Amino acid sequence: MPTIHIDEAVCKGCGLCAHACPRHILSLDSGRLNAKGYHPARLVQPDQCVACAACAAMCPDTAITVEK
Repeated sequence: MPTIHIDEAVCKGCGLCAHACPRHILSLDSGRLNAKGYHPARLVQPDQCVACAACAAMCPDTAITVEK
């Protein structure tokens, strides 16, 4: 099963990854803040991930890594 790793310490909560995901399985975690004060991205439905890496390609801070 593909795995997405999100480095929450680097994530600035821009939401570009969520918009880039063709399956719409990423979102910003509105219930948490990272150390920088941003709502980090989170994978909502990991079983639906196809490891297309659109999220990682879109992330301006390279906070996302995709393992196939």
